[in-house]
Amino acid sequence: MRTKLCIAFLLLTACTNGGTMTPAGGGGGAQIQTIDVNLTLNPSSQTPAGNAGGYSPAVTNVAVGTFVRFVNSDGFAHTATAIPGATTFPAGSPYSSSAQTQSGTAISQSWSSGTLPAGASSQTLLVDKAGTYLFGCFYHYGGPMRAEIVAH
Repeated sequence: MRTKLCIAFLLLTACTNGGTMTPAGGGGGAQIQTIDVNLTLNPSSQTPAGNAGGYSPAVTNVAVGTFVRFVNSDGFAHTATAIPGATTFPAGSPYSSSAQTQSGTAISQSWSSGTLPAGASSQTLLVDKAGTYLFGCFYHYGGPMRAEIVAH
């Protein structure tokens, strides 16, 4: 009996994902790329889309099939909100108050983390198509608090 239990344990252990983070609701062994949200600690830098900052990394390179999650490590609220169709950062804020409400499940669609209080994390977003996706913060866009995701 003890041998059968040991074999069962080993088989179950072999079938787990070994600690790989997976999104809620399944996703098998899909990876989650975390983007740090912190205007205080993530200084501005030049990216292909323009001046970025407040997120780390400023340019996140991910494979299609990965999930992205934003984690606010700052002491005050932020958003991470898509700028659909943009190839460079707009001069002025492109956001309406709807950016304060969580929306979207895929990076190629319009999406927002909604307002993320200090210490909070966003929903996971599926990186579903190759491309470059720009985003920023509703509250601090001019900070400049904006960055990009490059999916390949």
